[in-house]
Amino acid sequence: MESVIYSKLPPQAAKLLDLQPQGSKEAEAFVNAFLKRSMPRLKDEAIQDKLTRKAVVLEHCPRRRKKEKRKKAKGFSAKQRREMRLFEIKPEQQKYELFLPLHELWKQYIRDLCNGLRPDAQPQMIQAKLLKADLHGAIVTVTKSKCPSYVGITGIILQEMKHIFKIITKEDKLKDKSYCEACYLENG
Repeated sequence: MESVIYSKLPPQAAKLLDLQPQGSKEAEAFVNAFLKRSMPRLKDEAIQDKLTRKAVVLEHCPRRRKKEKRKKAKGFSAKQRREMRLFEIKPEQQKYELFLPLHELWKQYIRDLCNGLRPDAQPQMIQAKLLKADLHGAIVTVTKSKCPSYVGITGIILQEMKHIFKIITKEDKLKDKSYCEACYLENG
């Protein structure tokens, strides 16, 4: 069997495959090198043992790749959000009636948050929940402000950002209110 493994290719096959004919020593060296690369876990003795048994099963050993850390997708920066105008409400969408369903959803949210405002609920617990509540959709009235023209304005909160409320009034006007201004939540 050894003569079959290391025998020369017939001249016609070598010419057809465009190969240089090799001697048996070169073929043996090639086979040993090939098997070492193909089966890196096996020692030379084990490879020779497989050859003498006349059964060679080549194992595919993929190279171990270093695990790449997945990069988390980063959101847009504040500058990019401003440039893209993500938080701007178009003038044709600045209508009070469009946001009344949002207010109805907000009222249901507050009812659920406070467990229906049962009389046996503790006031401190309700107060803590209300302080953490989302205000999008709440109807508010400005009761105190550094700018006197803002006092008395009532509307639905559309956006709540770091230092600003955006409120839509019944007159379909969008107003920006600073957080430092006091607002009163209406039940409406």
